[in-house]
Amino acid sequence: MSMYKQMRETFINEYKERSDAYKARLIQWNSEPPITRIEKPTNIARARKLGYKAKQGVVVARVVVKGGKKKRKDPAGGRKPSKAGMYFARRKSVQSIAEERAARKFPNCEVLNSYFVGSAGSSKFYEVILLDRGQGSIMSDPAYKAIVGQRNRVYRGLTSSGRKHRGLRYKSSSTAKFRPSKRQNMRS
Repeated sequence: MSMYKQMRETFINEYKERSDAYKARLIQWNSEPPITRIEKPTNIARARKLGYKAKQGVVVARVVVKGGKKKRKDPAGGRKPSKAGMYFARRKSVQSIAEERAARKFPNCEVLNSYFVGSAGSSKFYEVILLDRGQGSIMSDPAYKAIVGQRNRVYRGLTSSGRKHRGLRYKSSSTAKFRPSKRQNMRS
């Protein structure tokens, strides 16, 4: 068994069994700010698979997002009880929301990808890989240069989780109305 495969299975087992190391990690993360820059990825095998390289200009941030449905404020005027809905399903995935928050915190960076690292109660933790567009080492890497060239890609749903919640992960006859986007397809 390869080293990365073994690391991946260890991480999965820690999560499934809720091991002591996993619980200690969650307790520490809950005491930190919602968006925290970290030195290296928690799950290095997953990060490497998604394009992480240990070089200057590659930043990793841990983001916590409250899961579940979105709560709307109480309506100011009168409503029929049936129309005063409080909880609505999000149109974006929680992972995409985490990516957007990391992009706002680090305005000089573009989001490369992100992955799930844990959950505690209604909080979900994601690690977001970002690329600093001001670094020469990023601009000289051909794989990273193309991604950094897409400005504000996370807000336009161009990351992996963004493409997923837009319905662009797979190609079939049922996804024809999602291309190039739902709004653009309605116009034509």
